Amino acid sequence: MKNLKWTLVMAASLMSSAASAEISDNVVRIGVLNDISGIFQDTNGMGSVEAARMAAEDFNGGGKGIKVEIVYADHQNKADVGNAIARKWLDVEGVDAIVDVPNSAVGLSINTLLRDSRMTFLASSTASSDLTGKACSPNTIQWVNDAWATGNTTAAAMMSRGGKDWYFLTVDYALGKGIEAEAQKYIEGHGGKVLGSSKHPLGTSDFASFLLQAQNSKAQVIGLANAGGDTINAVKQAAEFGVQQSGQKLVAFLLFINDIHGMGIKVAQGLQLMEAFYWDMNDDTRAFAKRFAARPGMNGKMPSGNQAGVYASTLAYLNAVAATGSDNAKDAVPEMKKFKGKDKLFGDTTIRQDGRVVHPMYLFEVKKPEESKYPYDYYKLVSTIPAEQAFRPLAEGGCELVK
Repeated sequence: MKNLKWTLVMAASLMSSAASAEISDNVVRIGVLNDISGIFQDTNGMGSVEAARMAAEDFNGGGKGIKVEIVYADHQNKADVGNAIARKWLDVEGVDAIVDVPNSAVGLSINTLLRDSRMTFLASSTASSDLTGKACSPNTIQWVNDAWATGNTTAAAMMSRGGKDWYFLTVDYALGKGIEAEAQKYIEGHGGKVLGSSKHPLGTSDFASFLLQAQNSKAQVIGLANAGGDTINAVKQAAEFGVQQSGQKLVAFLLFINDIHGMGIKVAQGLQLMEAFYWDMNDDTRAFAKRFAARPGMNGKMPSGNQAGVYASTLAYLNAVAATGSDNAKDAVPEMKKFKGKDKLFGDTTIRQDGRVVHPMYLFEVKKPEESKYPYDYYKLVSTIPAEQAFRPLAEGGCELVK
């Protein structure tokens, strides 16, 4: 009897040590990888790091005393730099998940590196829709925007309001080309025309020649298939050229509240844009935003959709770790894919087999200065695109994980 008791105690202690060994180093490390010094520093940057820290605090050990550590690094918008950081995190520093990663070239490179590793990739700011299409990986979950959703839903929303003829100003890398290609396919498939397109390098300061070509095309809609500082510069210069006053509509495919704040509502008024998150949508988004604005270094700034995506994806991953007792992607990602319900920041949410997180998208118009009643009160809702229409149908992506 004594021996049996001893055997049971030994077995129990072995089982508990096996269970705790599932969390590597007894700490869940999440690496925020983004642009801290360049054109995405406002929409991502240190704000994303704070959003990840908020998620870790709200997780609060998941009721199991799970320790969480947030680390961060700057990928400088260079795929080789991002890859080197991710490799070091994977091989040396025991990081369990990478979150954020604006810049499609960096995101696609990390997606390849982490495939079938122990690390989870929470691509909450990577816009390439290949992440849930031909390059889909069992390690990757993609939140917020992607090129398909951004291109198709924006084009659909503008065309339903009479915008049939288009001209594109497109940043000359994967993100811009992907958005333009998706939008063009939608426009031409629904009786519209693309009258022309100008490609510009990342970090362009002078858009004069591109805007003149867009004006001379007489297109009803000028689509800005770029992001961050590029979009801000294009919108500012379009205001100087009187583009919207002459009757052309300006639409930004990938723009955030921080960008509007940076350029000023007077310049941005009338601009149309597609967002997955707006801080002033409801009580939950407002509560999150006010906490975020009070964080160290945020100085009253409201969170962007990308920063909200970092919070939501980090918390979803940590909840999966708590549910499975494991921070390994092979356990955590399938657990995440079981989720179907209401996310506090993104509304009705499902995580699909291809890794795409599906939620509603919104077409907003930037208010006139006299319509804005308080700081960051910038948007009026034009239309809501339901979750099932906002993202590429599961069967059309060509993802090998889709059974």
